Formats: sequence, C-alpha cells, structure tokens
Amino acid sequence: MERPTVTVLTGAGISTDSGIADFRGPEGVWTKDPEAELLFNINNYLADPALRRRSWLARRDNPAWGAEPNAAHLSLVVLELLGQLHSIVTQNVDGLHQKAGSSPERVLEAHGNMIEALCVSCGARSTTVEALERIDAGDDDPACLECGGILKTATVMFGEMLDPAVLAAADHAARSCDVLVAVGSTLSVYPIAGLCDVAKSAGAELVIVNGSPTEYDDVADRVLRGSISELLPALVAELTDR
Repeated sequence: MERPTVTVLTGAGISTDSGIADFRGPEGVWTKDPEAELLFNINNYLADPALRRRSWLARRDNPAWGAEPNAAHLSLVVLELLGQLHSIVTQNVDGLHQKAGSSPERVLEAHGNMIEALCVSCGARSTTVEALERIDAGDDDPACLECGGILKTATVMFGEMLDPAVLAAADHAARSCDVLVAVGSTLSVYPIAGLCDVAKSAGAELVIVNGSPTEYDDVADRVLRGSISELLPALVAELTDR
C-alpha cells in the first residue's frame, strides 16, 4: 500500500512553541490587545504615520527574528524527505518552515512574509532588516529609497488581496492530497480555511491538530487536541508508517 500524499495547512499555533504568540488563541496577541489588530489593516497603515511608526517598532521587536523551528516544523521536513509532502500552505510570515529545512518551493506563503519589505507605490523590494537598520539610525517611518513611497513588509495585511497564484497553488495542493492536516489554525479566516472543504470534497481525509477548538472540528475525520510540537511529530510518524 502506498503511503498517503499529505498537504499541510499551518497557522500561528505551530510556532507558539518557538516563542511566537498566536493571534486569536487564549493568549493571543489580538485576544490580549484588540487594538493591536489595527496595525495589520492596510488602510489604517497608509493613512496614519503614527501607526506606521508603531507598526515598525512592533516588527523590530517581533520574537520571530530570533526564533528557531520546533519539533512540529522539523517533522514536516521528514515528511518531505520521505516523498509524502505535497505542499505546506502556511498562514505564517515567520519563515520557520524554510529555516527548518522545508524546500521553499514546497512552502506556499498565503499571507506573504516578514523577511522582505516592499514599496506600495512602485513595488520595489528590499529587506525588512534594511528598513529596521534605518529605524535604529533614527528614521522612524522609512520611505522607499527608489521613489519615496510608503514601505511595508511583504505580509498581506487586512484589506489587501491574497496573491492569486499562491491561492491557485494552494487549491491544487488541497485537491491533490490524500490527507490534509490543518495545524495550529482556528480555521476562521477565508479563503484559506476553505481549503478544508476543497480537500474533503476531493475525497481527502481531514485531520486537525490544534490546542483549542476550530471551526472545522465537526467535519474533520480526526481532531487531535493538545501540544502541537508533540502531536504533529507523532502524527507524521503514523502517516509515514502506513
């Protein structure tokens, strides 16, 4: 019997054991401080220089810069090495899947990443580290060096469109797997949460691994509740032993 092909959908919960707080969980960033969500709205960001300054400071102090992959990230590398991983569709922007060793071409960053910076006017790309160095040098709202436009990280903010090419690839990954494993996500943000429906309608098994209830628990074939860094490696061991 052939081992199943697996697509993995990951949310912020997979990175909490790496020291990065999630957003909507009991100890989430937005749960504790609902106003923090304003930093992630593109219209607010573009209109308010003071909010941009606050946003850049939050980026500079983001624990993701010093975070290391945990056992959950590393287990997905094993899945890839054994030839069973179709894709990782991630809602995270921290780059920990690639840091763990997952092939960049296997990682679909649905919400972009925090590593790159881009100009909203001319589209020029640079690195977030370069922008943060300018902040540390006293420029609290660094502008594009090419055209003077507003800079932001290459994350998809509320009010922005997701990349159609990434969405198409994610849809294909959900349709092409035997098992869709949804990890560390409340599965409340669409269209990414809808990949669970896509996979189920294509005949895939849906397994949810999360620390708290999700919107898709009732339709999942299996729900594993608890520590993601413990549960996901155990699930991968099971999937690779089928």
